[in-house]
Amino acid sequence: MHWKKVVSLINVHCEGEVGKIITSGVPDLPGATMLEKMDYINKVDDSLRRFVVFEPRGCVQLSVNLLLPPTEPGADAAFIVLQADEAHPMSGSNAICVATALLETGMVEMREPVSQVVLETPAGLVTARAHCADGRCQRVSIDMPLSFVEELDFEIETETWGRVRGDIAYGGCYCAIVDVDQIGLKIEPGSARLLVEHGVTLKNAFNAAIDVKHPELPSIDHIAYVMFRGRESDGAVRTCTTLMPGRADRSPCGTGSSANLATLHARGEIAVGGKTKSRSIIGSEFEVELMSEGLVGGKPAVQPRITGRAWLFGMQQLGLDPEDPFPLGYALSDTWGPYLDDL
Repeated sequence: MHWKKVVSLINVHCEGEVGKIITSGVPDLPGATMLEKMDYINKVDDSLRRFVVFEPRGCVQLSVNLLLPPTEPGADAAFIVLQADEAHPMSGSNAICVATALLETGMVEMREPVSQVVLETPAGLVTARAHCADGRCQRVSIDMPLSFVEELDFEIETETWGRVRGDIAYGGCYCAIVDVDQIGLKIEPGSARLLVEHGVTLKNAFNAAIDVKHPELPSIDHIAYVMFRGRESDGAVRTCTTLMPGRADRSPCGTGSSANLATLHARGEIAVGGKTKSRSIIGSEFEVELMSEGLVGGKPAVQPRITGRAWLFGMQQLGLDPEDPFPLGYALSDTWGPYLDDL
């Protein structure tokens, strides 16, 4: 082998959602903050994202977390989420993956019964509390970024379904949360293809109809996901978060669940100390708890805590042969969907 670049990864999934972690082989990125480093990937050089996420080394269903030295005092580690469309500021499932990998590999010392890990993200500091026994993280709770509502029942006009309502809320990323019965589908594995196709259509429509910008983090300025929402007979929220260019989150989605918690609070359906469950399209679950109230740029906000599980399932090295004709990878519409021009 005569590779000119070698990247080492830990393979992890959280409640079914794959969140690999780059542990070595990447120099630090320009930027004084994690937000500036994310902007560098999205606006200057996205070759690393394409190298690890696109085929033949990656796939559309994949998140890859870039582990970096923190810039904030008190943080144990920092990470940026690399996905098919761009680098994202936060992900609950990926934060659980990162915290679990740091502790179970010894990069951060594990303390039983509870280990605390402070993670720096482009959306700010988040705290992970891992419940540990016998060298294993049994479950991990993440104190998510303060989450808030932009608009409840925001309506758009569509050709297919007429008027569609969505709650526009922030939970680490901006989400449009749409009750799934409006599009005549159920959140179940057999509907995944249609859900993701409709989700991307609605995401583009919501972004065209409403401008959003985080009051303190101006680079977070668009709706990243559409999360379809349904109610279960036991009171849980059934979720299917859809991501560009057309795929479903396998986990219940931490950012979407946090955004949804903000909508529940805004409607008076949950108070501080209240808990609910988010259940994914494959049946995996997060517990979602409202810890406290706060303000973000004058907007009423809530502090969510999500709890889930992650599992390490392998180690990996990716290399780039200097004669490889696809250093930036490629994507085809048979698996990536029809929105390749947006990647």
